[in-house]
Amino acid sequence: MAISNTTNPALNALGGFGASAATSAGTGAKAAANAGKAAATGADASKLGATQSAQEQSDRFLKLLVAQMSNQDPLNPMDSAQVTSQMAQISTVQGVQTLNKTVSGLDNQFTQLQTMQGAALVGHDVATDGNALRVDADTHKGEGGFEIDSPATSVNVEILNASGAVVGSVKMGPQGAGSHAFDFDVPHDAQGQKLTFRVNALNNAAPLDAKSFAFNSISAVSSANGKLAVELDDGRKVDYADVRAFY
Repeated sequence: MAISNTTNPALNALGGFGASAATSAGTGAKAAANAGKAAATGADASKLGATQSAQEQSDRFLKLLVAQMSNQDPLNPMDSAQVTSQMAQISTVQGVQTLNKTVSGLDNQFTQLQTMQGAALVGHDVATDGNALRVDADTHKGEGGFEIDSPATSVNVEILNASGAVVGSVKMGPQGAGSHAFDFDVPHDAQGQKLTFRVNALNNAAPLDAKSFAFNSISAVSSANGKLAVELDDGRKVDYADVRAFY
């Protein structure tokens, strides 16, 4: 009795166990009788493609195995090693499915725990990718940061208004590789505006890549699609993994 199921390699291999019996039978009557016995055991090959769980696969596999053994050629029985191998494969499928459910449950618990811990970060300052200058409404002092991968002989930070015009600059001189922060006193005619900054770092005459980052305060923490996100005081929401630093 040959059985084909493209969704289950273990059941496909099972079809080969009874090949000698089918060959020795040699007549359509014998094949029909075998099919009838298989149906009596509950083995319905037409439903194999609808298998959705490892338990269902295991139950149907055992029914097919019993049907095969009931109709095998007594003079050429199945190889017990092959039967054992197929049963081991079914057990492996069950084990993997159980493990997947366990890992999924642990992942959900971890996300919930991370969200609870993240709530303690509300009110803290963070550094994220961006070039917005944070300005204190009382002191009118702005601040930002940047990172360079190699030492610079000179660093000049330009402060820009909404139209892109330069309203001031911060000359920082030589700076080593790594992260750096700067302060800027916003002039009276630029106060109340949304300001950004641009970092110009040089190694002698060669320009260096500089990654700018903005400072913000965390106003809330949320979780969506299994990921933790922090909501910032400027309205942005960024993934927890994208936060450069906490203060």
